[in-house]
Amino acid sequence: MGTPWRGSRMGTWSGDELDLGAYLARIGLGGRARELRPDLRTLYEVHRAHTAAIPFESLDVLLGRPVALEVKALEDKLVRGRRGGYCYEQNSLLAAALERIGFEVSGRGARNRTRGESLLAVTHAALVVTVEGEPWLCDAGFGYQGPREPVPLGRPGAEVRQGPWTFAVGEEEDGLLVLRIRRGDAWRDLYAFSPQRYHPVDYVVLNHYSSTHPRSSFIGRTLVQLPGDAVRKTLVGRELMRLYPDGRTEREPVAPEGLPGLLDREFGLRLPERDAAELVRIHRSED
Repeated sequence: MGTPWRGSRMGTWSGDELDLGAYLARIGLGGRARELRPDLRTLYEVHRAHTAAIPFESLDVLLGRPVALEVKALEDKLVRGRRGGYCYEQNSLLAAALERIGFEVSGRGARNRTRGESLLAVTHAALVVTVEGEPWLCDAGFGYQGPREPVPLGRPGAEVRQGPWTFAVGEEEDGLLVLRIRRGDAWRDLYAFSPQRYHPVDYVVLNHYSSTHPRSSFIGRTLVQLPGDAVRKTLVGRELMRLYPDGRTEREPVAPEGLPGLLDREFGLRLPERDAAELVRIHRSED
């Protein structure tokens, strides 16, 4: 038999275990805990602040360390340690915070569609938050192409402007929903997901695959991303790419010794000295 998920007595996402004040301070909303209500305005505010403050990164996978999803572990790493995380970490933390505020939150599992026509396994974690009976897609963990704000799910095909970026959710057969982003004059699929609910224990299983399986896209490479307003940035290996709303991209090679400084400058991510040295060593070994 599998090990049961030791979640919160108060909620699915263990929101009662989260230090909400510390989380809000981390995302730039310190001192606001008593003002926040489970309404659409708060959902927008928290989602946007989270995606601006906490970068997407999978450096622990590269460094060969386990990725823990318990709320206190996420709090230690992403909040107090001021690190980033990938989708399971980001959205588990966001779900705990939203649940603590009083929102109804459920999980979804999605298939990445950004890598051509190949059918990929369900490995992405996203959230659906219901506000006054209306479902909203919330996702702080899809990296530089992901939404900065909630996207409505009850209006398939409707275009949603988020600053200079445009998203839409399309509907396919069997109720499958697809998140899309406009790049220049073209729409591009980001990921597809079904109405099936996912729970924290499901993310534990997906997280194990993503952080340990040799075919996982996170194994053996540096991946750090940030979805900004004017420009979206991604560091893959030793190449920094900037993506602009009109579809333009700029690419910049990075020397191993320049990686720690670039992480601080471009992503607001300061690694401990030991981790920074190990990151440089790994990339030097590739030369």
